[in-house]
Amino acid sequence: MELWDAYDIDRQFKNKELVRGEPLQKGDYHTVVHVCIFNSKGEMLIQQRQPFKKGWSNLWDVTCGGSVLKGETSRQGAHRELLEEVGIDYDFTDIRPNFTINFNVGFDDFYLIEKNIEDLSSLKLQYEEVQAVKWASMEEIFQMIDDKTFIPYFKSLIMTVFEIRGQHDGCIRI
Repeated sequence: MELWDAYDIDRQFKNKELVRGEPLQKGDYHTVVHVCIFNSKGEMLIQQRQPFKKGWSNLWDVTCGGSVLKGETSRQGAHRELLEEVGIDYDFTDIRPNFTINFNVGFDDFYLIEKNIEDLSSLKLQYEEVQAVKWASMEEIFQMIDDKTFIPYFKSLIMTVFEIRGQHDGCIRI
């Protein structure tokens, strides 16, 4: 059983736990994280979900993502998800999410990281979640969205992720 911390609409901790799979009560929210790794060529490391994984089976996705567990911070959840899903141990100390998207029952923190990984076969993929990884350009991801082989994110979100990677000054070019 996976447990999450509950937050209010202002993202204040409610000292209440939520159980994955159970409907959330009105006014309860939880935190999700997504990590997108980019190489020096400007490509994103993407993962293909397992065919037996519930939700978006067999589709390609950003580097990793998942729910933050009870007692974890967003950064700790991002670290755990990245390590579990693709075997990358990245130091999230002093890093904040590049941006957060609010959704119906929670907050989705996006972390955009620059890291070259020369040998993708050296990554330890989580069998329960991930069947493959590869580098992809924004245009390749757009084509995969059109082909229905990538999770159907808004293309504008993918474009934003690519455009603001490496920027930590918000949405303004300085």
